[in-house]
Formats: sequence, C-alpha cells, structure tokens
Amino acid sequence: MEIEALLNEYGYAALFFAFCLGIVGLPIPNEVVVMSGGAVSSEGMLLPVPAFLMTYGGICCGLTIGFVVGRFVGVPILERLGRRPKFEAYVARSQRLVEKYGGTALLFTYFIPVVRNVVPYVIGAGGVGYPVFALFAYTGAFVWTALFFIVGYVTGDEINEAILQIP
Repeated sequence: MEIEALLNEYGYAALFFAFCLGIVGLPIPNEVVVMSGGAVSSEGMLLPVPAFLMTYGGICCGLTIGFVVGRFVGVPILERLGRRPKFEAYVARSQRLVEKYGGTALLFTYFIPVVRNVVPYVIGAGGVGYPVFALFAYTGAFVWTALFFIVGYVTGDEINEAILQIP
C-alpha cells in the first residue's frame, strides 16, 4: 500500500503535507489518506493524537492557503478553472453553494469531493472575512477529519487484511 509506505517512512510530516498540498490541487484521495492515518495509528505505527492533529493541521493549512490565494488572486484563478471542462461544473457548484449559504457552506462542502478544494478560493474571492472563514472552515474540517480518521482507526485491521488478500 503506497500510502502506508509513505506514512511509515515520513510519519506525521506525510500527513501534514499531504493535506496542506492536497487542498491546493495535489491529486490525493483525501478520505483514503485520512483513513490510512487512522489505520496505521490503530496498528501502533503512529500515535493517534499526534497523527490526527497533523492531519487536521495540514487540512487547515491547505484551506487557509486556498482562502488567501482566493483573496488576492481568486477571480483570475476561478475564471481559469471555470474554462476547463473538467472543473467548470465544480466551480459553478461551489459558487452557487457560497452564494446560497455564505461562509456556512464551509461546514459541509468538505464532504463534497473537488468542491472542497474550490470553495476556499470562492470564499476568499468573495470577500468573506478571515474570522468567518476560520470559524466555519476549521469546524467543518475538524468534523470531516475526525469522522474519517475514526473510521480508519476502527477498521484498520480489516482494511489491511483485505489488502493482503488481493492477488
């Protein structure tokens, strides 16, 4: 398992940087990485609390980078992404959700793949203040991270056994 090898070699730093860079476009399956962090913690490779905190910290860092970039150069980035057929629908959906729910969209959009990566840019470009962004983004990220980390922690043995049985 590639993710487990990265976690074994780089430990807590792998969790932090995977998410710090993941929110700004690194193609990493976020749910799988968080669950892997929980799984390797359940096996004793990493301590659960530091692993969770590094994961959550990386996510918060990535969200903040997205917000800051959105604040200073958001409109050109969103226009550029919106011209790509693959991302056009995600940008439009993110903008609709932010128009409808404002900063509170950050509470639930982290559960929507790809949209979670676009919403911080939209929020930043839309002029939402940092305190509102931080309250909703970091709260939503905490709930999302805790959910997937716990799932990985609880099912870690079963996931690893299933992987070992694949020919």
